[in-house]
This record gives sequence, structure tokens and C-alpha cells, in this order.
Amino acid sequence: QVQLVESGGGLVQAGGSLRLSCAASGSRVSLNVMAWYRQAPGKQRELVAAITSGGSSNYADSVKGRFTISRDNAKNTVYLQMNSLKPEDTAVYYCYAWYFVGKKYDYWGQGTQVTVSS
Repeated sequence: QVQLVESGGGLVQAGGSLRLSCAASGSRVSLNVMAWYRQAPGKQRELVAAITSGGSSNYADSVKGRFTISRDNAKNTVYLQMNSLKPEDTAVYYCYAWYFVGKKYDYWGQGTQVTVSS
């Protein structure tokens, strides 16, 4: 069983920066993919960025050039550096991870609120 614990959310003015962290614990498995999703009020949850254990990453078009995802495999931790934040980035941000051993096992964190004021 894997537990994901996010931290780093908060309130920031437009144009500011925040760094989210998500630490995985409870198992020593190698997580194939770690990712960040977000869900704004009244909207569907959407992928923000994802990164493989090998370091390959992809981003939603809306955050390209502003957000950077990275991970520390030794610490089983993924980070999301968010710069040039906009009010439309306001959402609950969720950490997501999965690994494959015979079948896919996936996990979600509890979410952390990010609020960007204009």
C-alpha cells in the first residue's frame, strides 16, 4: 500500500510562485509514474503534469513554460514548481502515482488547495 501526502499549497497573488511536494510512503516499490492533477470548482479533474521514473515528463498546454515537474526517486517524492501563477490556476491539486507489478496499482493523495488572487 502506498500513501501520498501533499504539501505546499496556499494563497498567492497572480504572478507569484508556489512549490508543491508529494511524498510517497508505505512501500518500497518503484513508482512508474508520478503526476499532479487539479480540480477547480465545477470542473473535471485534469492532468497538470506527469513524470516517469526515468525523468520523462509531459504537461498540460495551459501550464507549459510556467510549471516544472521533477522527482527524487531516492525519496519517492515528486515536486511541482509553479511560476507566473494565474487566477485560473486556482484548484485543489492532487498527487497521483502508479506502478505495475502483474497489474496496475494506482494511488491518490488527499489534495492541497492552491488559490491565486488577482
